[in-house]
Amino acid sequence: MAINRRQILTGGTAGVGLAVAGVLPSLAESTAASAHDSHGPSSGGTPFPPLVDDPNGILALPTGFSYKIVTREGVTDLSFGQGKTPAFHDGTGVVASGGNKLTVIQNHEMTPHMSTFGVPHIAGTVYDPGAVNASGCTVITMDGNGRPTAEWVGISGTVRNCAGGVTPWGTWLTCEETFINAGATWSAAGQTGTYEKNHGYVFEVSQGSSSHQLPKPVKALGRFEHEALAVEPNLKHVYLSEDSSGPNGLFYRWTAPHDAHLGLGLADRLSDTAGTLEAMQIRLDDGSVLPDVAYLTSAQLGRPFKVTWTAVPDRDAVSTPIRKQFADGTVTRGKKFEGVWSNGKGCYIVNSFAFGASDLPADATKHDGMVWFYDYSDQTITLVTYFPHNPLAETEGAYPPYADLTFDGPDNVTVTPWGTLVLAEDGVRASHVLSSVPGGPTYAIARNMLSNGTSGGAATYSEFTGPTFSPDGRILFVNIQAPGITLAISGPWHKYLG
Repeated sequence: MAINRRQILTGGTAGVGLAVAGVLPSLAESTAASAHDSHGPSSGGTPFPPLVDDPNGILALPTGFSYKIVTREGVTDLSFGQGKTPAFHDGTGVVASGGNKLTVIQNHEMTPHMSTFGVPHIAGTVYDPGAVNASGCTVITMDGNGRPTAEWVGISGTVRNCAGGVTPWGTWLTCEETFINAGATWSAAGQTGTYEKNHGYVFEVSQGSSSHQLPKPVKALGRFEHEALAVEPNLKHVYLSEDSSGPNGLFYRWTAPHDAHLGLGLADRLSDTAGTLEAMQIRLDDGSVLPDVAYLTSAQLGRPFKVTWTAVPDRDAVSTPIRKQFADGTVTRGKKFEGVWSNGKGCYIVNSFAFGASDLPADATKHDGMVWFYDYSDQTITLVTYFPHNPLAETEGAYPPYADLTFDGPDNVTVTPWGTLVLAEDGVRASHVLSSVPGGPTYAIARNMLSNGTSGGAATYSEFTGPTFSPDGRILFVNIQAPGITLAISGPWHKYLG
């Protein structure tokens, strides 16, 4: 039956972490299935055991699981005398493996002097000399058991590197979640400075040493408050999320030119205007554009919506931010478009939450998290997990500190080797790593015991970031953002996710 916007608004929202089965492929199935086959999720719906408090007060885990600390801000050393591990660990990806070795590239999300341990300006890695003691990425090598062997700076002089995405050619595309013009000034910790270059770009970081990096923006992918991205396996498209408001952000698709050869050195391979950057339009049955994803509720779980795309007028946002270049109702907006991760057939997209009068259209519906699946071939988008709004989420401190059965604010996402999802919570009070089955249940698989504050400013509040699995499925890497800690979690993952 055709539905319109008004019928959408009448949908119910009962339940917590609602999902629908039978609409998505598992990662293993997706490589063998035809583009139009429909498969249920993998069998990873076995409940994880209850979380057990860590005597060291860092990470609560189920029985049978354990963790190692890989890096810790200000404690572990960067290699080659570059200083200490920077702070504010965020998006992370495994870019290489083999021979009992792993290489991970990690964002550190900071503005200048936000921490004593900013990313140092190392020769060959600096984008903006004016962004001092700020953001960037480090490259971490480790053995197959998650024990670190080296860490060095991959890029520096960037700002608020939040998430990103692994490329098929074995690099990391790191995304600046900011929009700053050259000439703007900054002031922090008794220091002042001036940005020398524009910010709000995507950069490529390779597995190479600091002297073999290319700190140059990939301007073809646009300038906006980037969150994450996924590269389609056929190398024809890149999908990018925007975490912004006033107005709410957009979801984008970049299409490569016909003669493009994507690979290492992307910023040199592509001109600033190469390809086409477009914004998403979710279409209702009457052909109209859904103005904001918050109009959808649990009533639409599992219902594919057709997606069309409209070209971005000025991708470098010379005079107007991209999201403001479109009139309301001509594109589909969303509060906090966050994590993006591909499973080969499509990509999962997360909206963390939507509440607060300034964040939503007046007649939209509040929610505490959405997970979508965009199908590359069909060009449809499907709501697969939905966290209905709990009014306590708007009252800082109202949640009990260890509410292991109450989830909100999904942020970063990764696809496990078994086709299920792992979500990093960035919500109110207790902060979890979640196992989420597309079309199935959601379980807590870790809790940050260093976090017992609120997102309203308590120093002990800290989200999880950057979940990513080793290719063999033995180790889940995840970060606590503050204090910045990278953890390697081992255990019988296949028993619960496989």
